Amino acid sequence: MTRSSLSINLCLPSTTTTTTNTCSSSVTTCSSSSRCSFVTSSVSVAVTCPRRLPICLNRKKSRREQVVVSASGSDDMTITEVREEDESDLEAPLLDPESLSKPRRIALFVEPSPFAYVSGYKNRFQNFIRYLREMGDEVIVVTTHEGVPEEFYGAKVIGSRSFPCPYYQKVPLSLALSPRIISEIARFKPDIIHASSPGIMVFGALAIAKMLSVPIVMSYHTHVPVYIPRYTFSWLVKPMWSIIRFLHRAADLTLVPSAAIGKDLIAAGATAANQLRLWNKGVDSESFNPRFRSQEMRIRLSNGEPEKPLVIHVGRIGVEKSLELLKSVMDKLPEARIAFIGDGPYRADLEKLFTGMPAVFTGMLQGEELSQAYASGDVFVMPSESETLGLVVLEAMASGLPVVAARAGGIPDIIPEDLEGKTGFLFNPGDIEDCVTKLRTLLHDSEMREIIGKAAREETEKYDWRAATTKIRNEQYSAAIWFWRKKKAQVLGPVSWLVKRLFPVPEGNV
Repeated sequence: MTRSSLSINLCLPSTTTTTTNTCSSSVTTCSSSSRCSFVTSSVSVAVTCPRRLPICLNRKKSRREQVVVSASGSDDMTITEVREEDESDLEAPLLDPESLSKPRRIALFVEPSPFAYVSGYKNRFQNFIRYLREMGDEVIVVTTHEGVPEEFYGAKVIGSRSFPCPYYQKVPLSLALSPRIISEIARFKPDIIHASSPGIMVFGALAIAKMLSVPIVMSYHTHVPVYIPRYTFSWLVKPMWSIIRFLHRAADLTLVPSAAIGKDLIAAGATAANQLRLWNKGVDSESFNPRFRSQEMRIRLSNGEPEKPLVIHVGRIGVEKSLELLKSVMDKLPEARIAFIGDGPYRADLEKLFTGMPAVFTGMLQGEELSQAYASGDVFVMPSESETLGLVVLEAMASGLPVVAARAGGIPDIIPEDLEGKTGFLFNPGDIEDCVTKLRTLLHDSEMREIIGKAAREETEKYDWRAATTKIRNEQYSAAIWFWRKKKAQVLGPVSWLVKRLFPVPEGNV
């Protein structure tokens, strides 16, 4: 907590006067670059501020303020405003709308590649790049080198040599700090750098941002502290949080996919609440649609028994997804069939677990096949407790499929409490009976499935990639630029003060 005070000394006639302050309380403290005008007379003193103060700091109304008026002698009056303020209460004002219409130069550092590695954020980043380009921005993408195109929607793509993650061999990592990449980004002259986090490449992005003195935004996509106990050693969780804190405290703004993840980062001290924003949800409602329902695909997913109730799961098959719980669930639903669409390091183990059961493993499906798989099931199930958002849940809902998912991570952001039972069902994490009850209800009630599936589809039509991209570009990036300027001013302020003292400018030259 810091304390600051603002003192105004006014010399007034000894006759009785009144003071009128026409500035609103939200802009009482003006920066040195804004001007306040003081009009005095023998009758009154008026203090007025201009209506637009773009440099003033907007503070939350909960901040306590105290104004102390004291008199010293008959002719002097001191008005002192004493504040208790917290830096985390400072909110970034919107930049001038005129500046938003100008094309920006945006450098994206994404690891692993959104072009080669199939993951939850693949569609997110591909649509993000697409709509930034449609808005007229120049975009350059740095990512791992496997299978990268030369360009994507007109955005130049640079591949950086990578190495496999020690405990997750299918995830390629790269520092992206070679002289080639540094010179490419320097020539590009970005207005802002945006890096996916956590990972290795985010360190390279941060270093380049500091070298070039450019604002940096970090978007948090993988909740690594939750994964660590499942893949490595629990004692690594604390060091991982230390790394996350180091990275995100150095960022000018953090984007998170859900409120739950944002709360975790704030609680861990990784970022201040005012420097955290939501990356709005989005789904391609044209690519995922009930009209893609296919009898041929249903036969394939049900292993030749299309008349049986069909449960589907789409996503990376990893140990952190809690998919082993579905073995116990399906044991209690012998009349149903289950299909796993996707691939991952845990697939072989999961196939062994489901040996002798009516389960189908399709491997990776993309394009129209994936759309058909979603639309051809009866219920979508998601037992994972570690989803930062759960884009596959949105895709299932857009396909008109009722969802039964764990009440954990970012899923409650998609199916909030007031929509439970209307657009989908949530079960208590790890609770097999709760999951079975909700699945059985949907699998045996076709009318309920249709009603909930239709409502789910209507809900996802609210989520638009273009709108989400526009919000990040115009609001979140603008906030990051404002915080960066503020931080820069704080660092350079003492230097500027020292220069003025050492090399004073004669008054006549001001």
